[in-house]
Amino acid sequence: MKFKVLSVLLLLGGLWPSGASADNRFIVRSTLDLQTLQTACNPPLLPPICTVVRGLGDPLGQLFLITSPLNLGDLLNLPGNPLGIVRAEVDQLLNLFPVGALNVLPSPLPAGLMADRTPVPYPDSGGTVWTSYQNQPAAQIVRVSDAQSQFGVSGAGIVADIDTGVDPTHPALQSVLLPGYDFTRNQPGGSELTDISSSSCPFTSCPPPPCPSCSSAQVNQSTAAVLDQSTAAVLDGNDQYAAFGHGTMVMGVIHLVAPTAQLLPLKTFKADGTGFLSDILQAVYYAVQNNANVINMSFDTQTSSPELEKALDYAKQNNVICAASAGNQGQAAPPLTVYPAEWQDDVIGVASTSDQDTRSSFSNYGNAIVWVAAPGEAIVTTYPFGTYAAGWGTSFSAPFVSGAAALLLNKQANTNESHAAAAVAHAVPVGPDMGNGRLDLVQTLAAVDVPPTGSIDSPSGYVFVEAGQSVFFSGSGTDPDGTVTAYSWSFPGGSPGSSNVATPGNVTYSTPGIFVATLTVTDNAGLNDPSPKTRTIIVLPAFSLFSTPSAATVPPGASANHTVTVVPGDTFTGTVSFSVEGLPSGATASFYPASLTGSGSTTLAVTTGTTTPPGTYSLTIRGKSGRFSHTTLVTLVVNASDFFVSASPASVKCRGTGLHGNCKSWCDRPAPVRDSGI
Repeated sequence: MKFKVLSVLLLLGGLWPSGASADNRFIVRSTLDLQTLQTACNPPLLPPICTVVRGLGDPLGQLFLITSPLNLGDLLNLPGNPLGIVRAEVDQLLNLFPVGALNVLPSPLPAGLMADRTPVPYPDSGGTVWTSYQNQPAAQIVRVSDAQSQFGVSGAGIVADIDTGVDPTHPALQSVLLPGYDFTRNQPGGSELTDISSSSCPFTSCPPPPCPSCSSAQVNQSTAAVLDQSTAAVLDGNDQYAAFGHGTMVMGVIHLVAPTAQLLPLKTFKADGTGFLSDILQAVYYAVQNNANVINMSFDTQTSSPELEKALDYAKQNNVICAASAGNQGQAAPPLTVYPAEWQDDVIGVASTSDQDTRSSFSNYGNAIVWVAAPGEAIVTTYPFGTYAAGWGTSFSAPFVSGAAALLLNKQANTNESHAAAAVAHAVPVGPDMGNGRLDLVQTLAAVDVPPTGSIDSPSGYVFVEAGQSVFFSGSGTDPDGTVTAYSWSFPGGSPGSSNVATPGNVTYSTPGIFVATLTVTDNAGLNDPSPKTRTIIVLPAFSLFSTPSAATVPPGASANHTVTVVPGDTFTGTVSFSVEGLPSGATASFYPASLTGSGSTTLAVTTGTTTPPGTYSLTIRGKSGRFSHTTLVTLVVNASDFFVSASPASVKCRGTGLHGNCKSWCDRPAPVRDSGI
């Protein structure tokens, strides 16, 4: 009953075409699954509303390519929304060379273009590449070689290129190519050679014979390739091949920057340069779901696509870095709109610059679409049939940034879109409306490099020394993403005053004062420890002690005196207090005076007791100023007495008067004394 009502409504509303018409292509997001949508597209007793071509790979399984004889408005206004449409848009047909593109070959071609074909080794490039490719001006401008060597990187991860495909037999690319996918034919393999072999061969032979000695010849409006003239003439004179080689060229630029990154060719454009938005959408989802880390998009459209933006949101959410060309109309944005470059939350938009760091005349510009710029004129790169070509256009600027992303991944595996955008923003200014400036790979990598950390291993803390003494220094350094390549020590007040080795050894400090020794370590990226390590060395003025006499002999109960003299260093003005150690039992000591300032002498008086045991004693005289002290030694000899006195009897008792009556006088007399000795 529902379908009968629908048919009446359709007929009454004049929605159904009265005659045969070509089906329209639509990208539809539906609440229905694939099977249910197919059923809804073919209601009983009615002509088909639509045909489901295929799902487009979104993770929810809700995005489909359908065809329908209805236009978009009628499709969206079907009574009761039988297709469960949430959102729908026309399946745009994009073109790599849209009408009005200004990226055309100069006439004449630059002198010496691709002239140096000397083979040179290059990582993962089948042995060798042409010098004019490896050492071209654009590579020098963005500092490819410097970045690779300074940071020890050559690319990591998988870089997907949504393009015309690639020549899978090119010697320079073979070792890093993944099979990819051809969305124009819905089959595995991302080869653009299928656009040649699938039809009758247009050349004298397929593939054309190599011609390494041939001159550069125009093969389309923006490309000159090293091919024989007959092959070049077929390509240049046939719209069917207007964009042939574009994908291989873009892949070659990525490989130039990041030669060890893997390359995933996703063919969504035919050799004539046209490609459907639905294929691009499916390629984005395919790239994310097949572990791509970077997606390069050397194409643009002036028509916004909600589903493409949603797909790129999905890529960002999965930490995929996306770069896109800014287009070649030579116009400002705004008012021009350029997608996907305009979605700067998801995509790094790339404009083109000349070898003189000026905006290329053909490049679109404006900060709304340009995040960064890169060289895009006479870019030498790989071309099908194992040869090389030079191209003009923002198509060849964007892959420099995609290659930069692969280098960043080589340094930090967790680099995402936001990290990469922030890193490439460290660029060389090239004027207004060109985003953050022209790409500089050294600055890009330095922006994410983790600086090294130094450590002073000896001394372990601050140090007090006297003038003239030495301190032993040693250090080390660590770098989590590289190696420590340099040590820089500074020793103010010390000798030597500096050092460039990890362990300088002894440094002598001769002048009193407070000095700060500093260690700065540098890594292979040229980054310094942001917090140089320090040690404080406090150098105190020097003094010394000496005493006279060096020895003294006394009996118990007697005293001995020693003169203690402070001999200052050149600038010593401190106060020295004194003490003595090692006194025998019963002995005491005093200093007169108790302390001295600067210089002078004090007297040490040692008094033995009557009970001090005889013997030889070593006395340590200590002078202390602040945290430092010095000592001098003297010897004290305590001898037994060399004579003794005794009386016997010890007392006398008188009785009565003595003779002559003077007994008392006699009793008052001392007892007789007897002495003996030496």
